[in-house]
Amino acid sequence: MKKRYLMYIAQNYSYAILRPLQHAILAQGGEVRWFLEGNEVNPAFLAPDEQVLATIGDVKAWQPDAVFVPGNVVPSFVPGLKVGVFHGFNAGKLNRRGREDHFEIRGCFDLYCTQGPDTTERFEQLAAEHGFFRVAQTGWPALDPLFTPEPNNPYLAPADPRPTVLMCSTFSRNLTCAPILFEKIKQLSQTGKWRWLIQFHPKMDQDIVDKYKSLAGEHLQFVETDNVIPLLQAADVMLCDTSSVLLMFLLQRKPVVTFCNQSPGEYLLDVTEVDAVEAALTEALQRPEALMAEIERYCQLIHPYSDGASSERVLQATNAMIADGRAGLKSKPLNLMRQFKMRKKLGYWKW
Repeated sequence: MKKRYLMYIAQNYSYAILRPLQHAILAQGGEVRWFLEGNEVNPAFLAPDEQVLATIGDVKAWQPDAVFVPGNVVPSFVPGLKVGVFHGFNAGKLNRRGREDHFEIRGCFDLYCTQGPDTTERFEQLAAEHGFFRVAQTGWPALDPLFTPEPNNPYLAPADPRPTVLMCSTFSRNLTCAPILFEKIKQLSQTGKWRWLIQFHPKMDQDIVDKYKSLAGEHLQFVETDNVIPLLQAADVMLCDTSSVLLMFLLQRKPVVTFCNQSPGEYLLDVTEVDAVEAALTEALQRPEALMAEIERYCQLIHPYSDGASSERVLQATNAMIADGRAGLKSKPLNLMRQFKMRKKLGYWKW
């Protein structure tokens, strides 16, 4: 029988993360349905041929074999193997408990599909410690299209010889560079020496979004999209903060300038003063040999795959666990309070 796979999403960026996986599933004859949790995910981004299950009752009736989640939590009352595929790379962000959020184990998943050796090692240690989930290093499905040229990329400007700078920023008030750098970006964009693309996390404060939108013109384009990959492919250099999207950019072997990055490394050009941004971007565009060597070393650590086949590896690991079941694993924690909150959020009280 055909296997059934549910794409469980709560943010618009999750469409682009899971669509390469959907493509691999359909190529192998499987079935795919989508479930959209909450008000922050827009159903308008669904393609005409993508089918939605509107309620948890519909999901339970459909009985998926596996559920793919590019987020932190998924209800235990959703049927199927729960597979965590992450919404980004580990950018060193600390949560309210002072722990790295990327490695926070919330007791929701049966399988984590990790992106590269640096996170695989940590998750394998956590798997041994907790005993209720497995780990497979697969690479990240969202990146499969990154390694395939986009012939109709709308953000390319072949007739414009200027370097293209992509600015991205996280929404966290403690980490975002957007409000601090606004006047500098305004000044730099007005010089016209570079072409600017601006794209922010969908949770960015609307006042900040509106300020940057006001800069739009012949030298700067503000982009709102559910698919950041064409933007990454179109730019020569990135300006960022501690957003994990910078790691996706690095994987193209392109340099990144960061402002007050929480975990700066030799593979980044990190600055802490607003007036240092322009010089750092100028240096990055020259692609200094030492910097590019550090970028290559780091890419091998975080995501060694550039074959565009991570989706197939995720699917293989998932199907293997569907076949083997949870034999040898402990029961997942009950998480009664979290499950109650999710039932309330989703309006589902059947047992």
